[in-house]
Amino acid sequence: MLDILGGTMPMKLFCLPLLAAALLAQDRPIPPPGVPVTEADQKELRAGIERLSGLIAGLGNHALLPDVIIFRDAVRYALENNEFFRPDEPAKARALLAEGVNRAEALRHGEAPWTRATGLVVRGYVSKIDGSVQPYGLVVPPSYDPRLPRPWRLDAWFHGRAEQLSEVNFLSERMSRPGEFTPRHTIVLHLYGRYCNANKFAGEIDLFEALAAVKQHYFIDENRIVMRGFSMGGAAAWHIGAHHAGLWAAVAPGAGFSESREFLRLKEMPPVWEQKLWRMYDATDYAANFVNVPLVAYSGEIDGQKQAADLMAKYLDKEGISMTHIIGPQTGHRYHPEAREEVNRRIDAIAAQGREAYPRRVRLVTYTLRYNRMKWVTIDGLAQHWEKATVDAAIAGAGVTVQTSGITGLTLDFGPGGAPVELVGRPSVTIDGKRLDVTGPASDRSWKVSFVKEGGQWKAGAATGLRKQHGLQGPIDDAFLDSFLIVTGAAGSGERIEAEQARAIREWRRQFRGQPRVKKDSEVTEADLAAHHIVLWGTPATNSLLGRIADRLPVKWAGDQVRVGAAAYPAATHYPAFVYPNPLNPARYVVVNSGFTFREFDYLNNARQIAKLPDWAVIDTTTPADGKYPGKVVAAGFFDERWGLAPPPRP
Repeated sequence: MLDILGGTMPMKLFCLPLLAAALLAQDRPIPPPGVPVTEADQKELRAGIERLSGLIAGLGNHALLPDVIIFRDAVRYALENNEFFRPDEPAKARALLAEGVNRAEALRHGEAPWTRATGLVVRGYVSKIDGSVQPYGLVVPPSYDPRLPRPWRLDAWFHGRAEQLSEVNFLSERMSRPGEFTPRHTIVLHLYGRYCNANKFAGEIDLFEALAAVKQHYFIDENRIVMRGFSMGGAAAWHIGAHHAGLWAAVAPGAGFSESREFLRLKEMPPVWEQKLWRMYDATDYAANFVNVPLVAYSGEIDGQKQAADLMAKYLDKEGISMTHIIGPQTGHRYHPEAREEVNRRIDAIAAQGREAYPRRVRLVTYTLRYNRMKWVTIDGLAQHWEKATVDAAIAGAGVTVQTSGITGLTLDFGPGGAPVELVGRPSVTIDGKRLDVTGPASDRSWKVSFVKEGGQWKAGAATGLRKQHGLQGPIDDAFLDSFLIVTGAAGSGERIEAEQARAIREWRRQFRGQPRVKKDSEVTEADLAAHHIVLWGTPATNSLLGRIADRLPVKWAGDQVRVGAAAYPAATHYPAFVYPNPLNPARYVVVNSGFTFREFDYLNNARQIAKLPDWAVIDTTTPADGKYPGKVVAAGFFDERWGLAPPPRP
């Protein structure tokens, strides 16, 4: 580990008092309730929303409409959900509505001056997940000119924890403050991240959707994209960097946390399935992936969150990587000025070199097919989810040599111009010592070959049939990383199911800042089944769509029982929650009786915001729901790699 600008001191975990406070305040709502807003302010803001809504309606389907809607929705959400947190925020809302009107009027006259502006710019995009319009902020450098044919470096910034970061406050801040870093000739993208989740789950997808939106409007250099963040944003940079290392030119986390168990100082371990699910977001488990991207970590010398980088340094050292760690001398939870400049100097030098799209060697470690790609290597199948799987691939001579563990499917994919082998002839790929001669590149020098392991032997080809694959591998929470539709049934499903259904809709808005799509079972169309993961609430008797597919699901309702394999539970006091490929469209999930699975207790600390239920669970409703679980979880587990029932993990 390279230690710059100071030595090390005994770690002082200031997070412990915060955790103790959290344990005493488990019912503290996140976000907190707002302050009273005068009737006059409410009336004025409603009138402003109505006026802006009329202008929006008059613009039809204009491509730049999200850049206007962000202002209307920010104020509407704050009014509807009691999210004005300080007395000055209604004034901020009035300013946002005025800017929205200005933009709408400009579009009506065929103008969009903000698309050419430099400095602080706020914009929006329509999310595939729930159809909501999500905001993002930009710092556009003075040198930017849309007429120039040059691609621009982009630095993405993940914000710190801010429980009062409503859309109103995010937009207001992004229109008035440039932020921590503004490198020369660089567009800085400030992510809202769907509020306060350390850019996990839908907050993770926000990065990729916002980045795609920026690329539509600005000429971004794909090989000079940098990930940065501090505190909660540092935690985001750790996991985004570890999971998607092949996409970035550099990663620069500051403070934050890099895993859950040690950061939270847990003494009592949660259920075994929950411990396995730590492997979804613990960056420590993915440390080897940092061999694929330059990393510059920062910590204040006396910041308790220095723990994140110190722990990562240990895991990186096991992989043969000496971590560059810039340390601000005698500095707490902030950037030391000299250290900030040193971070900038190093990141600027790295970004100038740019990302190497097709390096001669790639290493990839994963525990889930959600994170299955690194550079030109893609893992298509795992021997067992949530156990370590690795690939070490190298271009060697006239072919590629690959060493694997824990995987059953593999693709090597080089885009146009990227093929490392000769155009004419049959190159070889050697996997775990077995040489396979394969088809060579296309005439554009692209090359893509897939392999599958069957009977313990590798061969060219791909797996077929129902199986876990990228984006269809569970757990339950994975369904909420893509477009989903909540489908309600008739009354009579039971008080707990109906309460959890209402909670799922309410808490999606509160924690992920969108309004979920909801339809009755009688309203669902074939187009809905094609476009969305389907989230069904009820039983086969109360939800007709669930009744339609019940006999093709691995969890059964049999008379007065719920059956999971050989185990049976009284249906009067138990209900199942699970995820499975939709029998009516196996390219999409069906989820039964669950929203996202972390709950109110977990809102208080971002390190606890992880998946709490695996692929399936049985809930005992004689135990009340609380801030941790929807009831007593009497059984839970993961489906196997063919989506069959596997023995549940032992406690």
